[in-house]
Amino acid sequence: MTRFDSRRRVSTYTSVWMPTDDATPQPVAGYFGGGYNGSTPLSGIDKISFADDSKSTLSATLSAIRFGAMGMANSGVAGYFAGGKNNIIDTYYSNIDKITFPADTKSTLSATLATNTSNGAGMANSGTAGYAGGGDQSGSNLSRIDKITFSSDSRSTLSATLTTASAYLAAMANSGTAGYFGGGQNAAGTRLSGIDKITFSSDSKSTLSATLTTAVSNPTAMANSGTAGYFAGGESSSSYISGIDKITFSSDSKSTLSATLTSARQGPGAMANSGTAGYVGGGDDGGYLSDIDKITFAADTKSTLSATLTSARGYMAGFADCGTTL
Repeated sequence: MTRFDSRRRVSTYTSVWMPTDDATPQPVAGYFGGGYNGSTPLSGIDKISFADDSKSTLSATLSAIRFGAMGMANSGVAGYFAGGKNNIIDTYYSNIDKITFPADTKSTLSATLATNTSNGAGMANSGTAGYAGGGDQSGSNLSRIDKITFSSDSRSTLSATLTTASAYLAAMANSGTAGYFGGGQNAAGTRLSGIDKITFSSDSKSTLSATLTTAVSNPTAMANSGTAGYFAGGESSSSYISGIDKITFSSDSKSTLSATLTSARQGPGAMANSGTAGYVGGGDDGGYLSDIDKITFAADTKSTLSATLTSARGYMAGFADCGTTL
């Protein structure tokens, strides 16, 4: 199997706002940013409106063309694209671009990741902080987890680290409770199936007894916050994957959906309208894809949107704005 040679992986999911008993979320849209189309990295940002599953493209773009960025969102306020790589000029990035909702304007934080990093994974405790974990720093895998505090847009680094220094992993979050990093590959190129859990109240790390069904690099992930998270796609040691694993948050147990992605692929992006559905877009199945699969959470069924990404791409980052409360 021919594989894209540059060390790459895009993270996938950022956690979204979790409603309280007396509040109602106002779902807005999900975003896919950056990526790689087979010849060049990209800077464009596509927006999927949750009201009608339509696609538009922002006038704002990332500050540089890149793939392998990490996405996270403070729902109702802003989303963040952190790090990434331009393989054309062999440059890794540490900068963090911020998309302010609802104007969808782009600014760049003065804070940066601790080092230039690509192919890690991002997720968020919406309302509090985003987390960027693992990745590739100029050929060396990382176990570090950076934290972006939303109130100040400042960056710190956790004392807790991933169990294994890894790149090409995915992340999602049960906002208000914990985030999860799963899959990826270690410095020797061995694919991983383990899932680390970051408890938000203490920023401490534990490792689930449950594992992904298949050890994979380049999966993606998203979550129905308060209920379950999903890891989808990736590449095993022998093939691309179409399967979708589900982590039930109440027990941290793993099951596998009967629904699968439309085609086996690595490097898709993902985001979720928490409480309703998750979206998995693009990816690499030996070519590059523009389709967007939708996982309806109530039944864990898969459909495919009529809307597609602006261009076929893989290794982009995703996050969602599930709006504010009434």
